[in-house]
Amino acid sequence: MTTDIKLFSEQDEHFMRQAISLAHEAELAGEVPVGAVLVKDGEVIAQGFNRSICDHDATAHAEIQVLRQAGKVLENYRLLDTTLYVTLEPCPMCAGALLHSRVKRVVFGAPDLKAGAAGTVLNLFETQAAYHYADVEAGLLENECRIQLQSFFKRRRKEKRVKS
Repeated sequence: MTTDIKLFSEQDEHFMRQAISLAHEAELAGEVPVGAVLVKDGEVIAQGFNRSICDHDATAHAEIQVLRQAGKVLENYRLLDTTLYVTLEPCPMCAGALLHSRVKRVVFGAPDLKAGAAGTVLNLFETQAAYHYADVEAGLLENECRIQLQSFFKRRRKEKRVKS
């Protein structure tokens, strides 16, 4: 995926760095390091990281954690005028949930070459079947996000080889 040359704001970088920090927490918990932060009017209203392994829940991705939390905070499943910052491109499940929740803007770091549903493998945000559209911006702190994920998987593969 080619990243468009786009200047992100300092505020965008600030919130993505928070998502990267949350991804680190996920890794410490034995999860795939993906973190997400949802912002409304310049304030974080929800944050989370992958919990699928810990919670034994295939739907417990970082984005879903954030949507569940934000719905409770705002007392509404419609998360209008919000921006999601996430370290990895949303998968189809998360993209669908983001569309249903009416998140206005999705900013992600690294593309997901296997399951990216925001333009890398497919783009659910631009399909005619979508009844809501979100602005999607890719590549914010992409190298940091990608290295964090690659390092995790490299270490995991090494650990599996040692156990064998």
